[in-house]
Amino acid sequence: MSNMDHRTDEAAHESIHEQYVLDVRIVETTPPDADEPRYRFEAPEHAEVVFDDPETARLYADVYFCTNGFVEDGTGERGVPPEVIGAGRAVLAVYLLTRPGIDRDWVASFFGKKPHRIRKYVEWVRGQAEEIRAGATEQGL
Repeated sequence: MSNMDHRTDEAAHESIHEQYVLDVRIVETTPPDADEPRYRFEAPEHAEVVFDDPETARLYADVYFCTNGFVEDGTGERGVPPEVIGAGRAVLAVYLLTRPGIDRDWVASFFGKKPHRIRKYVEWVRGQAEEIRAGATEQGL
């Protein structure tokens, strides 16, 4: 699924892992001194956010679309962007899943829910994000 692929001895190896509408994408990057790739979320006017696995990067992209885009800058180490909070409980739960050191059990405990409910939130957010992306594609965006 690579549209771009280049490597030099000094540079990181980068390729497009996932391309979305509205110039949003996930880039797989492997620095020259690393064995494992990382996944960088990119969107216009959005801070660089890097993840250890593609699944978490995809969840982050889904949250981004469910909030109609949000700005990570200025939220601090422990903050949550206001757009994420305003998008509802499911979107907030999935956003928290994308943060380092937070897993499904932690999120379930935080919300006072069973882990299966968090899985349902993930499914709902993914479905919403897909509908939003499909609508943007239909409108030619």
